Amino acid sequence: MASPDLEHLRTFVTVHRTGSLTEAAALLGLSQPTVTARIKELEAACGHPLFDRTRTGVTATARGDELARAAAASVDLLDDLLTSHLSAPATAIQLGGPAELLSVMVVPRLADIVAVIGAPVQLTFGVADSLLDMLRAGALDIVVSAVRPHARGISAAPLYDEEFVLVGAPRWRDHSPRTEFDPWAEIPVVAYAQNLPIIRRYWQSVFARRPDGLTVTAVIPDLRGVRDAVLAGAGMSVLPEYLVRDHLVRGELVLLDTPEVAPLNTVYVATRSGETARNQRVRDIENELRTIIR
Repeated sequence: MASPDLEHLRTFVTVHRTGSLTEAAALLGLSQPTVTARIKELEAACGHPLFDRTRTGVTATARGDELARAAAASVDLLDDLLTSHLSAPATAIQLGGPAELLSVMVVPRLADIVAVIGAPVQLTFGVADSLLDMLRAGALDIVVSAVRPHARGISAAPLYDEEFVLVGAPRWRDHSPRTEFDPWAEIPVVAYAQNLPIIRRYWQSVFARRPDGLTVTAVIPDLRGVRDAVLAGAGMSVLPEYLVRDHLVRGELVLLDTPEVAPLNTVYVATRSGETARNQRVRDIENELRTIIR
């Protein structure tokens, strides 16, 4: 066979980062047999296995890890050099995340982001699990995730701690808790989902109990819609503080509870393993997200 070249090393690094021949093939735009053949050719040239095959994918051998440490930075650098000298228009960076957070925090600064990264940005809204699957498959470049990713082939770092508050229109202020008895049962609830995931978490964190006995008056699968219904006096809800901050300042909403420690949820920024080091634009947009999401 011919001596291994850059394509063999690029394929090897991608397989090492994803832990999967199938996912590496999708990311590289190759067939799985081509990826498998390149790995076998590289192993033959090295004279030792680079991966152990398992039922769920591949795991690097000690020699494989050693080669990845030696080769990854150089492959990434060459890819960056090639990308920066291509004359074709920059392809869009695919950014996924919760509709509410991206719409409120990112969209108003989108022009700044595009200017910094030198490429258009395409937003995809959705729930974390679906977006992370798209990230692994190569359909997205970076994801803002409300849950911590654990899948192999994805790297994640904390981005933002969102605080949750129990709010309602001023008309409900007199129903704030005063006794051990459940005063919340008198106030209808506007929920994000039928099983009250955000409200349930708040109740368990602050009151150490389930939100039993509450009456759900509406279910709206968009937190901005929940907020607008609460603003209109439909009832109470638990919402991220960033989404209602201005309304609280103007007195359009009031806090119905002020716990000593507000419930927090850590939001993460996720990329494919090694992508931040390899792709300058992904690195730039991650840095911009850290600047504007606070």
